[in-house]
Amino acid sequence: MTISYNWLSEYLPITIDPERLSHILTSIGLEVEKMEPFEEIKGGLKGLLIGEVLEVTQHPNADKLKLTKVTTGGEALQIVCGAPNVATGQKVVVATVGTTIYPAAGEPLTMKLAKIRGIESHGMICAEDEIGLGTSHAGIMILPDDVQPGTTAVDYFKPFKDVIYEIGLTPNRMDAMSHWGVARDVCAYLSHHDKVQVKPVLPTDDFSVDARSLDISVSVENSEACKRYSGICIANVQVDSSPNWLQQRLKAVGVRPINNLVDITNYIQHETGQPLHAFDYDAIGDKKLVVKTLPEGTPFITLDEKERKLNNEDLMICDGTLPMCIAGVFGGAKSGVTAATKNIFLESAWFNPGFIRKTSFRHGLRTDAASRFEKGVDISATVNVLKRAAMLIKEIAGGMIASNLVDVYPAPESKKEITLKYSYLKKLSGKIYSIQTVKTILESLQFTVIKEDAEAIVLEVPYHKPDVTIPADIVEEILRIDGLDNIEIPTSITITPSVEEDYKTEAFKEKISSVLTGVGFTEILTNSITNSAYFSEEELARSVKLLNNLSNELNIMRPSMLHTALEVIGHNMARKNSSLRFFEFGKTYSTSGVGAYEENNHLCLYATGQLTETSWKEKSTAADIYYLKGVADSILRSLNIKGAQWSKQERTEIDAALSVTIGKEKIGTIGIVKKSLSQKFDVKTPVLFADLYWDALMVKAVSKVQVKELSKYPSVERDLAMVVPKSMQFGEIEESIKRLRMPGLQEVRLFDIFESEKLGLDKKSLAVNFTFLDEEKTLTDKETDGWMNKIMTTLEKTLGVEIRK
Repeated sequence: MTISYNWLSEYLPITIDPERLSHILTSIGLEVEKMEPFEEIKGGLKGLLIGEVLEVTQHPNADKLKLTKVTTGGEALQIVCGAPNVATGQKVVVATVGTTIYPAAGEPLTMKLAKIRGIESHGMICAEDEIGLGTSHAGIMILPDDVQPGTTAVDYFKPFKDVIYEIGLTPNRMDAMSHWGVARDVCAYLSHHDKVQVKPVLPTDDFSVDARSLDISVSVENSEACKRYSGICIANVQVDSSPNWLQQRLKAVGVRPINNLVDITNYIQHETGQPLHAFDYDAIGDKKLVVKTLPEGTPFITLDEKERKLNNEDLMICDGTLPMCIAGVFGGAKSGVTAATKNIFLESAWFNPGFIRKTSFRHGLRTDAASRFEKGVDISATVNVLKRAAMLIKEIAGGMIASNLVDVYPAPESKKEITLKYSYLKKLSGKIYSIQTVKTILESLQFTVIKEDAEAIVLEVPYHKPDVTIPADIVEEILRIDGLDNIEIPTSITITPSVEEDYKTEAFKEKISSVLTGVGFTEILTNSITNSAYFSEEELARSVKLLNNLSNELNIMRPSMLHTALEVIGHNMARKNSSLRFFEFGKTYSTSGVGAYEENNHLCLYATGQLTETSWKEKSTAADIYYLKGVADSILRSLNIKGAQWSKQERTEIDAALSVTIGKEKIGTIGIVKKSLSQKFDVKTPVLFADLYWDALMVKAVSKVQVKELSKYPSVERDLAMVVPKSMQFGEIEESIKRLRMPGLQEVRLFDIFESEKLGLDKKSLAVNFTFLDEEKTLTDKETDGWMNKIMTTLEKTLGVEIRK
């Protein structure tokens, strides 16, 4: 949002220094992102002087040059001039040596003492285009005879200057999208801090109808999309250029002046925040306006001469037979104001933000009016703004008010009521406010006090504050005007347990994030919206499709987190960053029909490339599925989840897939991304992928940590080698041993795999380590050997393994 200091100051009852105003704006939540001077004439005519030509003679060495003597209030200067119209006695604009001029076109030029055809020249007599005052280069500027030599050009021309603020508005602050709105906030700040009741000084116009010579009827068929529609007819206007002051205002805020009628509507929009639209009255068929939607596919030619096919939700302003304007977004080619326009119908309305936003994006028409309507405008202000604009048009463009003011408002909005308890204010703000302070701040923001007592205050919310709906919003308003930089920071902090419902989930996320970053992973955050082209028809059948996608590439909610992560991996690979370990917390989305939508939380891990680099001490180690499985096991241990079982599984997008379950519930999968999929993202190295179902993990996770003493008795270890089929997984052996439920068995660990033709066809040897412990006594060899014999017998009988002696 662009705010002009000069313009804003007109509505303030006191003069405020630009620097202080910048501080106030930021303090009340209207953060000043940029503050810079504005000059209508570049360079501001600095250094230029008014001079008088004392003498003109022919240049001895050039036919088209003249030698002049010019005084700027002191000693006469010799200046070589090529202008054909230079003459003795003229008052002219002079750029002396050292002065920088800013031409209307071209780069700045600093005057230097120069020799032109052998004659010294001590400056330049200026044409209007050479100093930015115009575009003509037919000759030098000749000023009136009564101008005194030595007068500065700044004092004579008085070029327009301003200070411009770029304010970073949050989307909910529609009330501050105008100079009036900002003035209201600034006055509230001054009333509170300077202890002087001040209100914005807003223009007042004596509105009256001059004649009733133009008839118009207005009807609203879609009252959901248009809750209020106001308008008035103005006759005998003269379309011309705007007065200088109006053009300067618009230029300062970055708006190009067009003509007086268009400029007034733009001026009112920046002044009040209410967009207006002017129709050529004589182009309105049947002198009837109808606000409605039209059938799907209806063609409409807009102001830019493009034909657009309308959606059946596009709100249109129509006459008796044809559409004239896309309401709140863009005008039509045949109903707008032209140089020949004599009579106009001026519109001021409230359009539903949802309708306007969808239409604006649907047709790619991101207009200034649409951006305001989609954030909401003050529904109570349409008539007053219309009167203000009508009187400005009458003043600047002539004409007369030629009809009664039309105001279609079938169901007037009622103001919201909110009760604010002072105890709640103290709790949320951390500060004690007096009752009078609260009233002063809120009344200066135009809240109405309905009822008050020692414990609470009941307020009526003004129409220009549609974002204020709950007591917390009222607290925010008080904190803003008190100054966000005045929020007290306590000297001591008391940490209390979180009252959020998902505190357990957030605490575990923090814990797991620390674990993963500690072992070399980096957290990523990818877009929940992705490209449907990544997925098969079967996957798309359950996907959540966007109705109003911003681009063809971002058109569905992701059914899997893998593809958006592969985009990140491909991006890094293209920049020679090939050894990657990422993790991401995120959601996937699916649907089984309209209204039946599902969101699932996931924790996904990705690894590719080398885990360690080659050095003098060791060779590089590549990431493999066992590494990622180990990381997944560490996550389960960190969540105090026990009893996880790994088994083979088939998945369409990954090879060598394993699933992890607890009991019969699946809590995740792990594997290697299929080469055909990773190559679509220009990833040429294997990518390991683990998908842990975070919602399921949170049900199983145990936040309470149990602590016990280390055993006073030593553990005993035994190793066992066995020959098994190559197809046998260690998990089968581990599960078979666990079913024995040996109380002294603490850990089973695979530490070696050996393959050789000597072992037999399709055979391999596994070396397994067993740890035994009795916490009440020292184990004897007899006890340990008994357990080992039981293990060997079970493995031989149930799995057919061959124990190596």
